[in-house]
Amino acid sequence: MKVIIGSDKSGFPLKEAIKAHLIEKGHTVEDCGTLDLDNVKPYFVTAAALAPRVQSGEFEKGILICGTGIGISMAANKIPGIRAALCHDLFTAQACREHNNA
Repeated sequence: MKVIIGSDKSGFPLKEAIKAHLIEKGHTVEDCGTLDLDNVKPYFVTAAALAPRVQSGEFEKGILICGTGIGISMAANKIPGIRAALCHDLFTAQACREHNNA
């Protein structure tokens, strides 16, 4: 699967762990930032960079991570055709995908 991932400063450690896991599982992963803690991107910049690339079909899935998950989801949802959802466990992630096409 082709996945794009991004975060703000507070989501950076989790993003790095998820990215490594996906690569280990054989997925193609592109990181749109924050790439290091010396050059931090705000959540709304990361969402604006990632969401259109999922919407266009360039990537099958996108993963956005910020401190609460709320701001980055709201910013991504401003892109037409995007349905970002805050997921904090497996049930939430599955339900949002199956029932909300998020």
